[in-house]
Amino acid sequence: MLIVFNTVPNPEEGETLARVMVEAKLAACVQILPRMASVYFWEGEVQTENEHLLLIKTSEEKYDELERFITENHSYEVPEIVAVSVEHVAEDYHAWLEQYLSDPDGKN
Repeated sequence: MLIVFNTVPNPEEGETLARVMVEAKLAACVQILPRMASVYFWEGEVQTENEHLLLIKTSEEKYDELERFITENHSYEVPEIVAVSVEHVAEDYHAWLEQYLSDPDGKN
């Protein structure tokens, strides 16, 4: 299991991306966190912007397709896409995630 971090400029974009990710079975769950301040280096200077963080729950097998989707559909020129492997996860939650992401009929 992976948790992928991605930031968006507003909750509307986050919700749009999240819904497509879940419907396309690229992710089993996406949480959209409230507004936060991000400080980062871009175009030769330090920037400060308000953003929303997406926590995307997916599998190793779905990562490449998920990364492609974000890169092609995100409004940022270089979107943040950072994946972290989950070391420990509740068995039932992991089973649910894997079952949903692998169900070709979309019944889960």
